[in-house]
Amino acid sequence: MLFRVRHLLLSLLTAGLLAGCGMFATTPPAPAQVPLPTYDQVAAIRAAGAREKSIIDVNPLRDPGVDALQDAAKQDEQAGKYGAAAGKLDQALKLSPDSPELLQERAEVAVRLKDFGAAERLAHRSWSLGPRLGPLCARNWQTIVEMRLQARDQAGAATARKWVGQCHKAGVPRY
Repeated sequence: MLFRVRHLLLSLLTAGLLAGCGMFATTPPAPAQVPLPTYDQVAAIRAAGAREKSIIDVNPLRDPGVDALQDAAKQDEQAGKYGAAAGKLDQALKLSPDSPELLQERAEVAVRLKDFGAAERLAHRSWSLGPRLGPLCARNWQTIVEMRLQARDQAGAATARKWVGQCHKAGVPRY
């Protein structure tokens, strides 16, 4: 009988050890998260527009009232008053709601305010109403790239980067 008790205890001990080992083996490691951007995203957006040397660069006529609000918003943004800049651009958008340039400027201020969803929506709207080529197009799509990176969506950012490249329209070679 002593033999059976020892055999039973040994069997239980072995089973307990194996069960404990299995518990640790089935826990998957936590997935590594992609780090968020640490650079100035608005500067990257504006640089994309500045780099775009397309033959197409649409500059529509500007309303003086809207122009004054845009200038005041730029001054507020430079002073770090992002909420005030957003308010002035919102006033300008009431006067000219379908202005692609205003929508993009408002998207950039939304990035400063960390309102990433609004920034992406505004950039999409600006692109849909705008020339779809040239510097404004590049700023639109770079905004979307930055917002996709902010959302840790690497595939979406890669797709948007391709669209940045499609904003370029090469000129006709002249000899």
